[in-house]
Amino acid sequence: MTRSNTLYLILGALVIAVAVLSYQLYQDRHPPPPQGVHIDLGPNGLSIQGK
Repeated sequence: MTRSNTLYLILGALVIAVAVLSYQLYQDRHPPPPQGVHIDLGPNGLSIQGK
C-alpha cells in the first residue's frame, strides 16, 4: 500500500466511526415511543391506554 492509500483508509475509518457514534448519540437522546398497552392503577381507579 502506498502512503496516500493508507491515509485514505484511516480517514475513511474515522468518518465511519464518527457517523456511528453520532447515530448512537441521536438514538440515546430520542428514544422510540412506547409500544403496546399502558395500565395504570391510581387513586382515580384503573386506566388502560392502548396504541
